[in-house]
Amino acid sequence: MVVAESGVFIVFEGTEGSGKSTQAAGLAERLGAAGLPVVLTREPGGTPLGERVRALLLDPEGCVILPEAEALLFSAARAQHVRAVIAPALAAGAVVVCDRFVDSTLAYQGGGHGVSMPALLAAQDLATGGVRPDLRLLLDVAVEDGLRRRFASSEAVNRIDAADVAFHIRVATAYRHLAAADPGGWATIPASGTPAEVATVVTAAIRDRLPALNRRWEAAPGRGSP
Repeated sequence: MVVAESGVFIVFEGTEGSGKSTQAAGLAERLGAAGLPVVLTREPGGTPLGERVRALLLDPEGCVILPEAEALLFSAARAQHVRAVIAPALAAGAVVVCDRFVDSTLAYQGGGHGVSMPALLAAQDLATGGVRPDLRLLLDVAVEDGLRRRFASSEAVNRIDAADVAFHIRVATAYRHLAAADPGGWATIPASGTPAEVATVVTAAIRDRLPALNRRWEAAPGRGSP
């Protein structure tokens, strides 16, 4: 296994049914096959506490959760996740691939529910301790198409999936605004194609945006590009 000089933090973001979980898992598998140290994780989740918070937040039969409380629950799980998983893995030189991070809170609770963006950003400063992704990949798909995919899945529909279409449109709009405001930190990936087609675009984005990681890939024992 190659020992990386420094860790790399890649986050997949997107609305429901965008395929981000599939693409995150596929990228992590390709990284591992190449011989690079990789940690695949998710939010909310990634730690025992985070998984308990996830179950509470996504339970369609659970209690009513106000948007502000929702934002704080996500942020609490994130604080645990960063310190117990993400920061140590980056310090050890791993490539961390995460399914959702800070921008999900900004898009869903900020854009979707209208929670104060300054308040959300302050909470994220505390939750992350300054840990930021090297690259965010926004998997962009029409909201109606994404929801159709999501509701056709065998996985149970969760509390957030079940929100009205207008909410999901606001979330998608917020994501696009976030990406447009920081073009150097984001790559927008058209996600309406097959998983293999989308993976090809993900690969190209990583090659273009993370040349240092691409060089490590080329030098890895598995000898393969992402």
